[in-house]
Amino acid sequence: MSITKHKYFLAIFAALLVACGDVTVPKPYGYFRVDLPKHAYRPLGDTLGLPYTFDLPVYSQVENSDIEMLAQNELTTSGEKWINIDFPKFNATIYCSYKSLNGNLYEISEEARGIVYKHSVRADAISEQRYENPDNHVFGVLYNLKGNTASTAQFVLTDSTKHFFRAAVYFNNVPNNDSIAPLRDFLNQDVKQIIETFRWIR
Repeated sequence: MSITKHKYFLAIFAALLVACGDVTVPKPYGYFRVDLPKHAYRPLGDTLGLPYTFDLPVYSQVENSDIEMLAQNELTTSGEKWINIDFPKFNATIYCSYKSLNGNLYEISEEARGIVYKHSVRADAISEQRYENPDNHVFGVLYNLKGNTASTAQFVLTDSTKHFFRAAVYFNNVPNNDSIAPLRDFLNQDVKQIIETFRWIR
């Protein structure tokens, strides 16, 4: 057998060996699938003695909390009223605080805004969306936080004279934008429902 034919057979044999081998392809990282319910709401009601009401998701639970949320670095001025809206299935909470105003709207608003922008270290972007409902004296700002932030959305509502309400959405796990994206988008619709149905009752 000539040297040329010998090289030819060796090349074919090597190609067959490569073709028969298993090629290992890494699997993409997956996340647990969460079956999302249909959006449905009920009135918050007046059983907690709060000066406001709004439509509450039926798959959430309200906890009355007067404890200052120091762990979340929230507003800590005495005299605030707190409620937590818990979403057990989503491992998420909307922390809500209320404070009556006494000519200090600017100071309280700037403090709340400062809390939002503390997340700018981890946020890819923070957008602000203004909200106005003059008929019900409800004015506010919705902050959407993009990226691996502990909080995905925060908002403030006020009548500019007597009332100031603030809320922040937190997922109770290590921030990962990819894994919580479906839940974030789902809860963002609930946040908009809360804002659009918000009313002062005292």
